[in-house]
Amino acid sequence: MHLMKKLSILLIIALLNVFPASASQYPALRDSCDPALQKSLENCLTSLGLHRPVMAKSLCVVLVDITDPQHPRLASVNGDEMMYAASLPKIAILLAAFERVAQGELSLDSETRKQLTHMIRNSSNQAATYLLDRVGRTYVNTTLKSHRYRLYDPSFNGGLWVGKDYGKSPPWNRDPLHNLSHGATALQVARFYYLLETGRLVSPTLSREMKAILAEPAIHHKFVEGLAKVHPDSRLYRKSGTWKNWHADSAIVEHAGRRYIVVALASSPEGEQWLRRLIVPLDEIIFQTVPHSSVSSDDKPQ
Repeated sequence: MHLMKKLSILLIIALLNVFPASASQYPALRDSCDPALQKSLENCLTSLGLHRPVMAKSLCVVLVDITDPQHPRLASVNGDEMMYAASLPKIAILLAAFERVAQGELSLDSETRKQLTHMIRNSSNQAATYLLDRVGRTYVNTTLKSHRYRLYDPSFNGGLWVGKDYGKSPPWNRDPLHNLSHGATALQVARFYYLLETGRLVSPTLSREMKAILAEPAIHHKFVEGLAKVHPDSRLYRKSGTWKNWHADSAIVEHAGRRYIVVALASSPEGEQWLRRLIVPLDEIIFQTVPHSSVSSDDKPQ
């Protein structure tokens, strides 16, 4: 009897480690808008002279205070606007690879870990192609569109999408709504990070593994460069993207006891400069705004 009870306890512990936290424990991110944070974000963009790009939908920004992950505070402009996102959607390949790991179809050996790290921190196109070969190209978007994640959701104008190798080869599966080869919406990228932070990407254990790979970015521009000058103690778990006039950056930022998600997508020759200028004022907003009760719903993607 005692042996059976002990085995039952061990099984429960194992299941808690393998399966993600219950979705009901966390609100739907898109229903967690905080009025004070929203007003501060809009005022910030206006003061930086970025209201015109916002109105033209050439700048998308999402900011989420997740210091208390059960009560996120969201602010966004053009959050559901789909945009070419260059290398940022490599986070989708990261997710698909870890899904394969969880299913026992891919070994997280030293070579795989090396390629994953190089793809994320250094944005290596060669590593991304290597991993697409290992994971399977159709599997990436199948994972994104799955009911569990809905990180690409036609109901919300799309989201993360990988429909082309990171190289000179032609696209093999452009996104069905906007014909983009590498796309994203800022809000779906923010959802990716929120699911990651709350242990709901694959499993709590593998979420921690993915977050570790997103740490210590090797490319020091945009958010990294902007924050380094004023808060060099900040920890960023980050993926960016750049191609021609398209500029993207995304991160979980931690410092001074606060934690937040920030995502920005831009279509402009000035996009890199916009993102570098944005990050410090956005960081200040997180520390200046007072939490406000937010609405949640079980009917929206978690």
